[in-house]
Amino acid sequence: MLKFLSPTRPAAKHGLAYNIGWWIGRLIVWFLLLSVGITVLYKFVPVPVTITMVADPNGFTKDWTPLSRIDRNMVAAVIAGEDAKFCSHQGFDADAIEQAIARNQRGGKLRGGSTISQQTAKNVFLWQGWGWDRYVRKGLETWFTFLIEHIWGKRRIMEVYLNVAETGIGTYGVEAGAQRYYKKSAARLTRVEAARIAAALPSPKKRAVTGAKGFTRRHGNVIAARSGVVRNEALDACVYR
Repeated sequence: MLKFLSPTRPAAKHGLAYNIGWWIGRLIVWFLLLSVGITVLYKFVPVPVTITMVADPNGFTKDWTPLSRIDRNMVAAVIAGEDAKFCSHQGFDADAIEQAIARNQRGGKLRGGSTISQQTAKNVFLWQGWGWDRYVRKGLETWFTFLIEHIWGKRRIMEVYLNVAETGIGTYGVEAGAQRYYKKSAARLTRVEAARIAAALPSPKKRAVTGAKGFTRRHGNVIAARSGVVRNEALDACVYR
């Protein structure tokens, strides 16, 4: 087993193709070990910082908060606004992906069909953007989504998501967002306040949480209404088992 994990350098008599394959194989093994290891670690300890936070030109403010100290209205709001099937899928929503592909084929701004699990995997382990590297990132996102679904479980995924999601310019997590916008703890958010934070999540640098107008205000009102459905139909049950 030890020899497999720490193999000796391939003998010089082997060809170039063999040597390249040997190094690629070694990198793959170490990537698998490291990715699984850090995923297991983050199951138990708070995520200290993310690439997105470090790369934010505005700096960042965050305040890690256990899910037990975040109002259930906030959980219902992000499920209503971002991923209504959060408790029923295994990390990927095939219907949402198909709809996103159809929209993108019609032209206009590219949009994804990411679940909360996919967004969490991207926010914690990867980088943002729609550049040329998006296909590499999507492949890695798929792998990390699989890992967190099977290692963390739904409650931990939700807890991490609500602590690393960008909720405003230089603001990360719902606790920091609640303090910034409402001068209160995330434990005391009302349904409408939680819905307005959730409404800004897809574009937190452009959408206002307080004093929202137009689409953002209407979207927040819709989320607030749908949050009641989430609670009544127990669509957040997987988080509170």
